[in-house]
Amino acid sequence: MVLNNIEKLLEKYENGETTLKEEQQLKSYFSQETVEPHLEMYKPMFAYFSVNQQEQFTKDLPLKTKRKFNYKWMSVAAVAVLMIGFYFKSNTTKDDLGTYDDPQEAYNEVVKSLAMISTQFNKGTSTVSYLNEMNKGTATLGYLNEIENTTNIIFKPNK
Repeated sequence: MVLNNIEKLLEKYENGETTLKEEQQLKSYFSQETVEPHLEMYKPMFAYFSVNQQEQFTKDLPLKTKRKFNYKWMSVAAVAVLMIGFYFKSNTTKDDLGTYDDPQEAYNEVVKSLAMISTQFNKGTSTVSYLNEMNKGTATLGYLNEIENTTNIIFKPNK
């Protein structure tokens, strides 16, 4: 009868459904010297729990709290500085957008800017021209795949 009860309690324990009182019954059963042979594997586990329950933490814990910097006030001050800066900057802005009244003058400026961009772009592309040689090298490596395919046809590897 007791053995049947212990087996039911073990099943409940493994499913996580036992109460503290039932777990105490299991601990007391497995703390005995004589335990059924098929339940012998549970004995070290419950012995560990009973020994571990008596351990105590003995190190000192510091109770001083460190002084924390209050970041809320820093964020409020930063918002205030930004708002003041935007207010004074908005009063001194000019409405000059860099536009030209003469269309020919605007066209000449655009042509000059695009010519400068073109020369700089050509300098950049000339420094990476060696990549074309690399593409040629990878194309020749493609022939190695053809050689491998022919050897596979000849030798027919086992799959």
